[in-house]
Amino acid sequence: MQCKVLLCLYFLTIIKHVSPTEVWVRPHTSALLPCSISVPPVGDSLLGISWTFNGSHIASFGTTDDNHVDKGFSWDTSLFVNGTFSLTVLNATLDQQGVYECQVRYNVSELHSSNVTLDIKVPPTLSIPSTMVVLDVKSELQCIAEGFSPPLVYFSWTRAGEVVQLEQAVTAVDHTPEGTYWAVNVLKFIPLVDDQNVIYGCVVTHAALDKLLSLEFQLSFVYLPTVTLSAMPLPSRDSPLTLSCDIEGFYPEDVSVSWLQNGTELPAPLLSESGPDGTFRTRRYYTLSPEQRELAGEVECVVHLPSITEPVVTSAALADIDPIIETQTALTKSAKASVSLMCISLVLVFLLCFGFSWRRRDEKQKFLNVSGIILPPRVIVGQKGRVTISVEGRRVDRVQTTWFLNDTPISDTSHTVSEKCPLLLSGGDVGYYKLHTQGPLHSTGDSSKQRLLSSLSFIPLISIHKGAVFKCQVSYVGKDQVVVERVSDKFTILAPPKVSEIQLTEAGDDSSVVTLTTQALCFHPDIITFRWFCQGGELSPVASQALSAPRPDTQGFFSAMSQCKLPRAELEHGGTKVWVSVHHIALKHPITRETRGPESKSTALQAYR
Repeated sequence: MQCKVLLCLYFLTIIKHVSPTEVWVRPHTSALLPCSISVPPVGDSLLGISWTFNGSHIASFGTTDDNHVDKGFSWDTSLFVNGTFSLTVLNATLDQQGVYECQVRYNVSELHSSNVTLDIKVPPTLSIPSTMVVLDVKSELQCIAEGFSPPLVYFSWTRAGEVVQLEQAVTAVDHTPEGTYWAVNVLKFIPLVDDQNVIYGCVVTHAALDKLLSLEFQLSFVYLPTVTLSAMPLPSRDSPLTLSCDIEGFYPEDVSVSWLQNGTELPAPLLSESGPDGTFRTRRYYTLSPEQRELAGEVECVVHLPSITEPVVTSAALADIDPIIETQTALTKSAKASVSLMCISLVLVFLLCFGFSWRRRDEKQKFLNVSGIILPPRVIVGQKGRVTISVEGRRVDRVQTTWFLNDTPISDTSHTVSEKCPLLLSGGDVGYYKLHTQGPLHSTGDSSKQRLLSSLSFIPLISIHKGAVFKCQVSYVGKDQVVVERVSDKFTILAPPKVSEIQLTEAGDDSSVVTLTTQALCFHPDIITFRWFCQGGELSPVASQALSAPRPDTQGFFSAMSQCKLPRAELEHGGTKVWVSVHHIALKHPITRETRGPESKSTALQAYR
């Protein structure tokens, strides 16, 4: 008995409260929660040990509590006599994070109390919601890190491998449904022309990562349109009013247009067409009912582009663009009378002049209705195209047409030049042209008039037709005077790229990395995009801007190359398929090149070794 009292007094002298301990583990791994005291070996008959979590006993041993261990936990009771009372969490999950309390009693006296904090380490994943930016306009890029724990994470941004935004610490407060954290960091900058084809990166540091986590990407440029708002003239206020909204010079093609009257959105009506410079243009109409027209006020045309926060807006007062409102508000009764008299006088003068010029106009432009020059929808190098003009009148059988390229007359060369002429001509060659005349034909609208169709077939060539326009002069046979001259719009010559197969080479001195290279040749214009993919997702090109930028040749075509890198081990075991997709305005569908299967990969790897 005296021995037990002395032993109890000894234990009381060593009672202490230990500083809290923090334990970090990966999800679904075992975690050891330490709890121990330094005592001589004793029997466990008078010991009492308990572990609590969130106010509940999860493990207990001794005379005052039932001996039990909750499911998912374990301890070794044979170590109790040595003063070790540690508890093991068998399969740590996020809901088991928190503070665990260990209490040790001898007889009825408390010997030891300590807290252990269990935290789960989960590495983040990165994503960039959108890479769309506007040239020379302040833009934002978002980098989202999600699914991580603990909540502290560090963000930084790089451009071409150089840090452009220093590391910023973010303590996340938002939770995912699984109980982990997510956070967003923003890069604000003004994109310049030099940023095209440059690799940007979002870099993250976190306690659960063994090394930096980086997500690289290229910018996708958006071109804002110019917007013009007008109205189609109508004879009376009771007629529906059609509004016109011209939208030009935008990229990419996806665009939505909405209409507002006095700040209220009007119910919706279209498709875009490609412009000569590679951007798109469209005209949207909205017809106001007589009631909406009567409201007057201000109308707006609002253009939304994907991934752009601020739309492009233009507005106009209805009184300024509606001729009926403008006339009725601007003219008083006396002013209307003056205008009427002036109009009658002008009509009389016009009739007198018309009578004097009747005979001369009878032979010339009075009876000629000449259309504009109709260009082919796509002008592709080496593929025959045709331009056409229509002449309508009473004496089209006496009409002749002369075609020009810029100011140079065009003659029919179809008998001397083959349709299969080379794409690159010598200095003296003029290219392939064939003239067609169809008519006179009966006019569909007026049986007293006839119609003549004059066409010119040609083989487009960069050296001849780049930046050129077609002209057509209409005159009467035997007359030197030109009655009408029409000039076409400038057109863009398209040349689809020739894309090489993917070439495999070693990346410099590092034999563990393989460089994959592809080239695009003989394309026009110079805007081209390479996108690399593997079975895991999209890859980032690694070629420098100097190598990947399109380069012109002496014939006016462009060429470009793109590269990406992969570990040699992934290609040698044959399980990784890599392909590149090449996009160009001259292509209806992207061109795809891919590595040719495990055997071909292995052969190619052996070849360059």
